Amino acid sequence: MILYPAIDLKDGKAVRLYKGAMDQATVFNEDPAAQAMEFVEAGCTWLHLVDLNGAFAGEPVNAAPVEEILRRTKVPAQLWWGIRDMATIERWLSKGLARVILGTVAVENPSLVREACRAFPGHVAVGIDARKGMVATKGWAEETNVTATDLAKSYEDAGVAAIIYTDINRDGAMQGPNIDETAALARAVSIPVIASGGVSSLADLIALRDCGAELNGAISGRALYDGAIDLATALAALKA
Repeated sequence: MILYPAIDLKDGKAVRLYKGAMDQATVFNEDPAAQAMEFVEAGCTWLHLVDLNGAFAGEPVNAAPVEEILRRTKVPAQLWWGIRDMATIERWLSKGLARVILGTVAVENPSLVREACRAFPGHVAVGIDARKGMVATKGWAEETNVTATDLAKSYEDAGVAAIIYTDINRDGAMQGPNIDETAALARAVSIPVIASGGVSSLADLIALRDCGAELNGAISGRALYDGAIDLATALAALKA
């Protein structure tokens, strides 16, 4: 199971939100590229990047720090939020991004997701953010009447590289991931599932690994910044 260190970008800085609230952001590093290098030097094999401002703008806002991260690091990176058209997808992949994550458009424009999967096989993931099982869009600000499982199943035949599943109420709260719902989603689809939201200890990572469903990986942010999880130790434990 892959551990994806998260770098959430707001106003050019590496931050973490509490339950998705933009007005409850804690700045952890003024230099996101330096933060990325710390993760890489600790041994991570992937990076998970999030353009928080982009979620509300509907287009990339933190492009400069993302590009600097791609320039300075050699591990693959995936980017979420603010990606809602083919031109943006193509531009990011041409700059060396390994994977784009489509969230809002996965609900509002499924044909775009399918077109992108055909054009860039293996490089397009779907991000599913849910609150009490229901999908939320536009930076978690708008709730829908679509369930996370139904949305995931609708892409079974699309060629999606992975699904990133986030329980919004667990994100940044250091209360542990929603293991039951994550495992249930992974069992419901054949698409690889990456767990996100609430991973706050090595025990959480082990519990996800041993949940009974084969997860592709887990994303952790605040716990790595706070020191609740030592990245090198976690990577070694998951590898073992």
